[in-house]
Amino acid sequence: MASISCHRPVPSNKVSLSSSSSALFTTPLSRSSLFSTVSVPSRASCGRISCRISSTSAPPPPSSVNGPAKAGMKDFLHISDFDKATIMKILDRAAEVKAVIKSGDRTFLPFKGKTMAMIFAKPSMRTRVSFETGFFLLGGHAIYLGPNDIQMGKREETRDVARVLSRYNDIIMARVFAHQDILDLAKHATVPVINGLTDYNHPCQIMADALTIIEHVGRLEGTKVVYVGDGNNIVHSWLLLAAVIPFHFVCACPKGFEPDAKTVLKAQQAGISKIEITNDPQEAVRGADVVYSDVWASMGQKEEAAHRRQVFQGFQVDENLMKLAGPKAYFMHCLPAERGVEVTDGVVEAPNSIVFPQAENRMHAQNAIMLHALGL
Repeated sequence: MASISCHRPVPSNKVSLSSSSSALFTTPLSRSSLFSTVSVPSRASCGRISCRISSTSAPPPPSSVNGPAKAGMKDFLHISDFDKATIMKILDRAAEVKAVIKSGDRTFLPFKGKTMAMIFAKPSMRTRVSFETGFFLLGGHAIYLGPNDIQMGKREETRDVARVLSRYNDIIMARVFAHQDILDLAKHATVPVINGLTDYNHPCQIMADALTIIEHVGRLEGTKVVYVGDGNNIVHSWLLLAAVIPFHFVCACPKGFEPDAKTVLKAQQAGISKIEITNDPQEAVRGADVVYSDVWASMGQKEEAAHRRQVFQGFQVDENLMKLAGPKAYFMHCLPAERGVEVTDGVVEAPNSIVFPQAENRMHAQNAIMLHALGL
């Protein structure tokens, strides 16, 4: 198993991002080459359609079966589709745009005249409000499409939804169940597709988490992040980040609830970070910079909730577990939290809990992701 030497960073009030931060308004993000670690179907390529009225017998537009190419645009499906420099530049941009928004300046409107289609097969307060508000604050208009508006894959095929929405909108965000749905959207859409969550991963959440850790710990590299709970899509996203950025990641979960073995292997074989999967939360949290938790039964698993509460006994993040982590350890949770189940109310409300700055950073991280995806 590949590992790195991890040490606790010196606490600092100064946020340290990458040293190559680009200027917010004048310097675009680097178009550095991407590398893919998750198999995504290839995308056919042809010229972009320009709509105009003409009285002459102009040649027919390019075929729309697979749609025009996304020239200069990028999907955001998995963190490991990008290299370290690109991820850090997106995080730099998130911090810069956050500062502009927090200052009250409303003159930075890169999304002016643009629209975003938001597909929600799974409802979510944070995902909807953070995407819709963030896109609006930067000048754009977001359109909410709820579970009954499309019924993607049932009432209409995913490939048709992708191609129709691409002709109305500049970008698509989707929060779905099956990971194949987001891959199919990206394959057939002719505009960037952002993964708002699938059963496999949640890259926007982990980008927000990384931004939050940088702000509070001072950096991401070399930190120890300990996740306690179910080896779910949040864990998969942490593992994919660990395949790109060097840090120490530990997942403490009950036997039988480990994360996807192929994803664990992918992170280990990358040779970037130290990866540990354990069934001992008390030992796992020692020396942690961050202790992270999530609900034990996600949406679509609620019928298992009673069984999981029995199996997950001993994996609640309580005050005693946080004491084992040490006085400098922060607590994080992607929310919503079931207080008194996977985490106590006291831990959520403690001074070292950063769950609400973490939730806020969903908007700022996603703004930067969309700027990058649109080549702005």
